[in-house]
Amino acid sequence: MRVREKDDRGVVQSVVLFLGVSVLSGALAAGLAIPFAGLAGFTTEKTSETLQDLPQQFDEVPLKQKSTILAADGSVIATLAEQNRVPVKLSQVAPIMQKAMVAIEDDRFYEHGALDLKGTLRALLRNQSEGAVQQGGSSITQQYVKMSLVEKANTPDEVAAATAETYQRKVAELRYAIAVEKEFSKNEILEKYLNLANFGDGAWGIEAASLHYFQVHASQLTLPQAALLAGLVKNPTGYDPTNDMKRAKDRRDVVIRRMLELKVISLSQANSALKSPVVDPAKIRPNKLGCANSKYPFYCEYVVAQLKENKAFGKDQTQAGNYLKTAGLTIRTSLDPKIQAAAQKSINEHSRPTDQAIAAITIVEPGTGLVKAMVQNRTYGNKRGQTSYNLNVEKSYAGGYGGFQNGSTMKAFTIAAAIQKGFPLNYKINSPNQINLSGKKFSTCDGTTSAPSYTPGNSTTNVPVPTMIQAAQRSTNTYFLLLSQQTGLCPIAKIAASLGLYDAQSSSPLNQVVSMTLGVGYVTPVQMASAYAAFAARGMYCKPWLVTAIKGPNGKAINAPGAECKQALAPEVADGVNAVLHSVMETGGTGAKLKFGKSDLAGKTGTITNNEAVWYAGYSSKLSAASVVADASLPYNNLIGQTLDGKKMYDASGSGTAGPLWQTAMEGALRYYPTTKFVAPSDKTVRGDVKDLPFVNGLNPEDAANKIRQAGFEVAIAPGTVNSEETAGTVAYTTPRQREGAPEGSMVTIHISNGSQKNQPSTSTTPPPATTKPPANPPTTINPNCPPWNPKYPNCGGGGR
Repeated sequence: MRVREKDDRGVVQSVVLFLGVSVLSGALAAGLAIPFAGLAGFTTEKTSETLQDLPQQFDEVPLKQKSTILAADGSVIATLAEQNRVPVKLSQVAPIMQKAMVAIEDDRFYEHGALDLKGTLRALLRNQSEGAVQQGGSSITQQYVKMSLVEKANTPDEVAAATAETYQRKVAELRYAIAVEKEFSKNEILEKYLNLANFGDGAWGIEAASLHYFQVHASQLTLPQAALLAGLVKNPTGYDPTNDMKRAKDRRDVVIRRMLELKVISLSQANSALKSPVVDPAKIRPNKLGCANSKYPFYCEYVVAQLKENKAFGKDQTQAGNYLKTAGLTIRTSLDPKIQAAAQKSINEHSRPTDQAIAAITIVEPGTGLVKAMVQNRTYGNKRGQTSYNLNVEKSYAGGYGGFQNGSTMKAFTIAAAIQKGFPLNYKINSPNQINLSGKKFSTCDGTTSAPSYTPGNSTTNVPVPTMIQAAQRSTNTYFLLLSQQTGLCPIAKIAASLGLYDAQSSSPLNQVVSMTLGVGYVTPVQMASAYAAFAARGMYCKPWLVTAIKGPNGKAINAPGAECKQALAPEVADGVNAVLHSVMETGGTGAKLKFGKSDLAGKTGTITNNEAVWYAGYSSKLSAASVVADASLPYNNLIGQTLDGKKMYDASGSGTAGPLWQTAMEGALRYYPTTKFVAPSDKTVRGDVKDLPFVNGLNPEDAANKIRQAGFEVAIAPGTVNSEETAGTVAYTTPRQREGAPEGSMVTIHISNGSQKNQPSTSTTPPPATTKPPANPPTTINPNCPPWNPKYPNCGGGGR
C-alpha cells in the first residue's frame, strides 16, 4: 500500500499546479469556455479520487495509413483509405511549415512543458474579454493527445467521450500530455502531431495535405502554403479552400500576421505571402479513394473481395475491410496493363456501354492462374450504360454478377472425359441431325438420370458419322450427347469441378443432367478462362490468382497466398484435348475464322438455348481467354434483335458474335509473347485404349448383339437399314467399325443391311490380316477422316494424328 500511496502523491504533484490554475481561472474546459460555476460541487474527496485514477502512461495510437493496390508493373490501381495519410519524418517537413504550425497553435511549444500556463491565462483573458471562445489554451502536446484519443475511438460513443467538455476528460488529457512529454522530445511530438492532424478535404497528415492542395511534398512547402495548412488544423472543414476560398484566405493571413508578430518572418516576406493566391484550383489533387475511383474498378473490387477473405486481416469481412483501409499495405496484383489494354481495345471495337447486350472478357495465364485482364462493356456507376456488377466473376464476390450458362464450351470437358476413359480421338458415333433421348438413362455420380421428353438436334452442318475431331469442329450436339451417355455424366462433372467450374450463382456443383454437355448452370468468364487454361498447361489447373505480394508500411513482406495449382488432368489427356480443340480453329472448324498468328491456338464456341448468351473460350500455351455476349437483364431474351456495338443483331453465335471479341483481345495480348506450339498427343492418346471388337458382319442382329456384349461392350441397334452387300436383315457393319476397336464398356451400334448390294462385287467378310507394328513418324496434324491406328489392324496406310 505504501508504494501505491507514493505513486498517488506523484500523480497529485504532477497535476496540482494545473488544478490550481484551473480552479482560479475557471479555464479548465476545452477552449476555456467553462466558467467558475463549472466546478461547483466538485469536492476535495472527489478530486482525490479522480487523481488516483489518472493514467500513468500514454499508449501511442498507430497511424491509420492508406493502402495501395498496384498492377503487375507497379502502376497504381487504387488507394484504399479511411484517412488519406502518408507519414513522414520531421526532417521531411519544410522548416517554414514547422514554424507556421508552432506560431499559430503553440508559440511557446519549445519553452513550456505539457501545460503552457502563460498561454492558458492569456487565452482565458482574451476569451472573457470577448465574451466567447476566441483562443484555445491547449498546447500542441495536449492537442496531439486529444487527436490520438479520437483516433483510437471506434464508435460514436467513444468519439463523444474523447471530445466531451468535462473536467474529468481534461484532467486525464493533461496527465496523458505529461506522460507524452516525458517519453518523447519536442521534435518527436511535433512530428507525430503533423502526421496525425486533419488538414481538410480528406487529407490527413502534412504530406498528404501538401500533395493534395499543392502537388508538392511537405519538404517543398513555401511560406503561404505552410500558413494555409497551419491554419486548417483549427477547423479543417470551415477553413477548407475547396469549401470557402475567402474564409481560407482570411485564416491563412491570420497565420502569416502571427508569424510576423513573433518575428518568425520578415515584413517583406509577410507582404509577399499575403498577396499570393491561396491555392491553384487546377493543382488540387482529388482524393480518389477506393475502387470506384480506380482505372480498373471491377478488377479492383475483385481483388478487395479476395483480400477480405484472408483471416489474417480480420475475423470477418468487416474487420478485414477496415484493416485494408488503415494498415498502410502495398498490394501488388496480377493485372498486366498491356494485356488489359488489349482486352479493353477489343471491347471498345466490338461493343458499346449503351448496348442492350453485355460483353465481357477475362484473360488468365496458364500454369499460374494469374488474372492478366478483366474487362466489360458496361462501365462502373449507376447511370445509363453503367453497372456496379462485375460481369466476369461469381456472385459470391461483392458485386459479382454470377455468370451465364456456358453452352457448348462444356463439350471440352466431355472430350476430356472421353479421352481419359480411352476413347480414340477419331471415335465415331452415328449422329443424325435429331435424336430421341426421351427416357434414356445417363449414369451420374449418384445413379442415373433421364429426361422424360427430350429430342435434341444439331444447329450446325453435320457429318453423318463424325469422329470426335469432326464433331468438335462442327460442334455436333447429337454426337456429344451420345458420347456423354457412353462416358457417363459423373466423369464429366468431376473433370469440370477439378478445373474450377461450379454454379456461379449458387456456388453448388454443376447439375448432372442429360443435356450437361450442351451447357449447364451458370459460369463466369474467369472460371471458363481458368478451366481452359488447364488444357493449355497440360492438365495443371490453377485457381484464379490476383494478389502476388503484400508489404507492410515498413516495407516488410506479409505472407500472401501464392499460386494454387494442382495436376487435375494427366498431361496426355490434356494433349489430346488440345489436339481436338486445335482442329476447331483449323479449316472446317467453327473457329477457323478466328485463327491468327503462328502460335498454336485452340478453342470452342458456345451458344445457349434461344441465343440468350454466346461464348468463345480459347487459348495458346501462354494465355487463355473467355469472352461472352449475353442478355443480362431479366427477363432474359434472345440476343437477336438486341444491340451490340450500337447495331441490331440479326444473328448470334459463339464464333460470329463472341469470337471477334476473343480474337482481337488475344491477338493484341499475344504479341508480347513468343510463338508457341502445343505438345502433340501420344500415339496411345490418339488411338485410345481400345479393345478388339468381334467381327459380326452378316450375323443375325440378336446373335451379333450377344457376341458384342460378351466382349464387354454396350449395344444399340440403329433404326432403319443401310445399303450393304450383306443379306438383308443381317448386320451390315457396326459403329465403331470392327477394325477400329472400341473402349471397353462403350456403346457399339449395329446397322442392319437392306441387301441392296448383295450381288455386286464385294470385299471379303473375313477380318483383314493382323499386324502389331505401329506407324512410324506419324504426322503432327490429325486427319479427322482417318480412323485411329489399332494394334490389330492398320488404317489409312499406317494411321494418322
